[in-house]
Amino acid sequence: MSFIRACITILLFAIGFAMTVNIAGAQAGTLYTTFPKSIKPAEKYVFYSHGLIVEGTNETPVHPRFGTYDFPAIKAALSASDFNLIAYHRPAGTEPNAWADKLAGDVHVLIAAGVPAHNITLMGFSRGGMITALASSMLSMPGLNTILMASCGGWINARPDIKLAGRVLSIYETSDRFGTCQPLIDHSKAVTTFTEIAISTGKEHGAFFTPRKEWVEPVLRWINGEKQ
Repeated sequence: MSFIRACITILLFAIGFAMTVNIAGAQAGTLYTTFPKSIKPAEKYVFYSHGLIVEGTNETPVHPRFGTYDFPAIKAALSASDFNLIAYHRPAGTEPNAWADKLAGDVHVLIAAGVPAHNITLMGFSRGGMITALASSMLSMPGLNTILMASCGGWINARPDIKLAGRVLSIYETSDRFGTCQPLIDHSKAVTTFTEIAISTGKEHGAFFTPRKEWVEPVLRWINGEKQ
């Protein structure tokens, strides 16, 4: 019996060791709701800017037409990949230009700490996308990555001074009133590559209120440099 017990003990130890190795080898991102105190120059950093409805204190506000905006679930889905996700919760009444200036300042801090521009991505949805475009324009860095989701509307014609640079990804929902970002790209001569994806969920603007695979998967592939 003692021999059998010894064999069982060894087997359980081996299983436990294998599980530990597997967990240690798994890669997952880190979520920050404030700017990180410690910067790792060799890692990627992604800023996610939410839509207007989330401004304030409620992370899961409900829109009468589009339903619940699940900010916590979106953060969880995006931070599951192997990069550092910085997702601020903006206060109510945030002035877009002021917040864009804050994002641009954060990027400058990352750059100064040794993070190359090609490892930094600014992404945003709706109002957050407009703020993202403003920050990208302020920075005007050829190596920067910018993702706009359901962000391009009439403001593009009203703000011809906003010009992007570097790699740009646009995703829009075909049933939504916000469509292509091509007009923005047309006057952004410093854009090096532009990819645009149209998804068709039938959920209008609400397609981006939750982490649907239709937009999360292409976003993660693009951030990681994979072909769409």
